[in-house]
Amino acid sequence: MSESVDSWTKTLNFNVGVLGHVDSGKTSLARSLSSTASTAAFDKNPQSRERGITLDLGFSSFTVELPDHLRDSEGQKQYDNLQFTLVDCPGHASLIRTIIGGAQIIDLMMLVVDVVKGVQTQTAECLLIGELTCPRMVVVLNKIDLLPPNKRQSAIEKMTKRLHKTLENTRFKECPVIAVAAKPGGPEAPDTEEPQAVPELIELLKKQTYLPQRDPKGDLLMAVDHCFSIRGQGTVMTGTILQGSLAINDTVEIPALKVTKKIKSVQMFRRPVSGAMQGDRVGVCVTQFDPKLLERGVVCTPGSLCTLYAALISVRKIGYFKGSLSTRAKFHITVGHETVMARVTFFGLPPLGASEPPSVTNQPPSKPCPLDTPFTFEREYFHQDEYVIAQGEASPGCDPEQWALLEFERPVTCPLLCLVIGSKLDTDIHANACRLAFQGRLLQGFKDKGYAESALPRLRIYKTKHKEGQLERVTDDYTVIGRNLFKKETNLQLFIGLKVTLSTGETGVIEGGFGQSGKFKIRVQEGLSPETKQLLSSTSKKKGKGGSKGGAANEEEPKTDSQPVSIHLHFKRYVFDPHKKMVQS
Repeated sequence: MSESVDSWTKTLNFNVGVLGHVDSGKTSLARSLSSTASTAAFDKNPQSRERGITLDLGFSSFTVELPDHLRDSEGQKQYDNLQFTLVDCPGHASLIRTIIGGAQIIDLMMLVVDVVKGVQTQTAECLLIGELTCPRMVVVLNKIDLLPPNKRQSAIEKMTKRLHKTLENTRFKECPVIAVAAKPGGPEAPDTEEPQAVPELIELLKKQTYLPQRDPKGDLLMAVDHCFSIRGQGTVMTGTILQGSLAINDTVEIPALKVTKKIKSVQMFRRPVSGAMQGDRVGVCVTQFDPKLLERGVVCTPGSLCTLYAALISVRKIGYFKGSLSTRAKFHITVGHETVMARVTFFGLPPLGASEPPSVTNQPPSKPCPLDTPFTFEREYFHQDEYVIAQGEASPGCDPEQWALLEFERPVTCPLLCLVIGSKLDTDIHANACRLAFQGRLLQGFKDKGYAESALPRLRIYKTKHKEGQLERVTDDYTVIGRNLFKKETNLQLFIGLKVTLSTGETGVIEGGFGQSGKFKIRVQEGLSPETKQLLSSTSKKKGKGGSKGGAANEEEPKTDSQPVSIHLHFKRYVFDPHKKMVQS
């Protein structure tokens, strides 16, 4: 037993995501590449078997000798061989949430494109998910057997050129493109037909490998994609370790169910091992657990994950998304391995010129993520009705720094700083439009169900308000009466002491109400200027008793009509302040 453990630990596991549009031949390609199929592999779902379409993340693997460039990187041989774990992600638009779940554990992306159809909607979406989650990519042009032999080479070259053009503005520009036929004759053809160019693809994959960052330290986080029972043994959870490590006899938590279990045994592709670490694909056996309770989800070190009712994220719009990103709108939020609806509130740094600590910069960051300005509860932020896009010459990805509050419809369990993707998955799946709307990182989570009362008041997001009224008359040199600033039913007590500005330049303070109709009294500390008094005396004359002074008042009338004195009240209000206080700088 110990021998097999030792020999097995010398295998480097490298996760390759197989993504692409529905029917591009991803599963056939994975099947032709694989030697050992893992439990979740090749569509256990009956609906999928009937339609020949992958509905869940399939996993399978094949092992090759360790390439030389991996041996030399440390000057010594760390591993004996290289295992490719193929993560076959579904291509249906409606199952984009499954893809995002799979993409978080991928070291290399294999984008499968139907050579006849080229790039389709979901191919583009897969490309976007790859950009957000994966450092390298190989493009596989599949189904070359469908091209007439005499035109095959020119068609492949033409499609390769088109793909390089599509990729030139992404992180995958100049990535390798290879043409294959994973299942000549299509899914129904007998298996006697040999796949074309698959050995060349394996050599290309070997060239593209690197030593992924694998760290056994820190809390365990394992993404579980399948759960089943074995009589007399217990329940096996298969999945990929996203961070940390595990070993036999460790206690792990299933946070969604709030239960802890002890690990009885561990397997990697049907071989027993004593433990496993980040990046490994494992089966973990526990006892007295009903597999029906957990088909997909996460397993972790007890107490290390939080269940959140709301969260604060950094946010970047995805350039291909055509809709607007509005505050109060609902989006499908994929976070950790869950997708849940959430209401979104966007906010950013205060506009230039607003009173702010000098350390705040309003320059758009040069790179989309991570953000240059860390989020902090000490800072003030400006409420936005929608996400703000860079204006003018600024290149895509240089939008001003922004954040969002997500309020989930049901609680989600996830690690902090994990990737967050917002989508509009209710868009018509046949519409040729990108449904991925924004991406970001989870910065702060609210674990309290009553977060709106307990936590949100700490969040200093404000709106600026401006009210305008008219000056009605002068009482004396230091007191005027105003109107039309408030409704009759407004509680004027809230506004006492606030500063106002007259259109003639003076500033004053609201002293209180005047009568019952919403009028109010303003104290002008410096006193009214002679010009203002002149202007206002003509107004009051006009409103006098008529008679002999009527003529004089009428002479002044055009002047007062063209220049009524207005009153301006500017203040800000914090969106989450329970007392709805008005603040003036």
